[in-house]
Amino acid sequence: MTWYDGAAAVAALTFDVDAESPVLARGGQYAEHLTTMSHQSYGPDVGVPRILDLLDDLSVPATFFVPGWVAEQRPGLAASIVERGHEVAHHSYSHRPPTSLTPAEERDDFERALAVFDAQGITVSGHRAALWEASRQTPALVAEYGLLYDSSLMGDDRPYLLEAGGVVELPVHWSLDDWEQYAYLPAPEIGSVIESPRKVLELWKAELDGMRVYRCLFMLCLHPFLSGRPGRLLALRELIEYALSCGDVSFTSCRDLAVRAAADQSLAVRPVSLPVVDPAVYP
Repeated sequence: MTWYDGAAAVAALTFDVDAESPVLARGGQYAEHLTTMSHQSYGPDVGVPRILDLLDDLSVPATFFVPGWVAEQRPGLAASIVERGHEVAHHSYSHRPPTSLTPAEERDDFERALAVFDAQGITVSGHRAALWEASRQTPALVAEYGLLYDSSLMGDDRPYLLEAGGVVELPVHWSLDDWEQYAYLPAPEIGSVIESPRKVLELWKAELDGMRVYRCLFMLCLHPFLSGRPGRLLALRELIEYALSCGDVSFTSCRDLAVRAAADQSLAVRPVSLPVVDPAVYP
């Protein structure tokens, strides 16, 4: 078995259903900013239903990474995604990046999210660190709790295995994230340029074409409060239709991809290591 199963490229559509959590992670005072909170709530309340309808129309699977706090605040949200045939995965509890937490705080946040999904009867198989800022201990936590994969690192453009616990890494990259293209808020400042969906579509098509040549994983990361907006959703539809028309691109959930990758004996195994830094050189 190979991770790509005969395809020239494998496309994984992933949606980070962050809602208000990334803003609140910057400071609880933003809970009093009604416009900002409404900007974020658009994601689960408006964007997710539209996205689910689009996925139904095109018959493609997807993975939704949901922070535990968001699932807790909206008790039926995760179940509504699973009922439509898609995967729900772990995306921290509070959307605070692990690199900003102590090891004990990261563990508590990680476990708290698992408890939410367990209470809701949602089985999670994978993890994505908030802001993709995995810490030194993140892969070990993923392995300790028996999750199959992580999707936070950038060490390749194909799946690979992490030496710690044999976790499958499904790598990401900034070029395939809608945050860099569409995100804008004045306070807290999370972006300053809103790109045209046509430009973004051109960028993502070019990336997909390159990945079809090199047999890569097209890991698209989208946020419903951003890509759930009408013009952007039409661009996403066009991208998916283009990929389907190529005839050599397969679509998969992260869980199904990780199962194939775990069985692929040809995949590289990477040590989970960080450089030793001399404080005299890098204080």
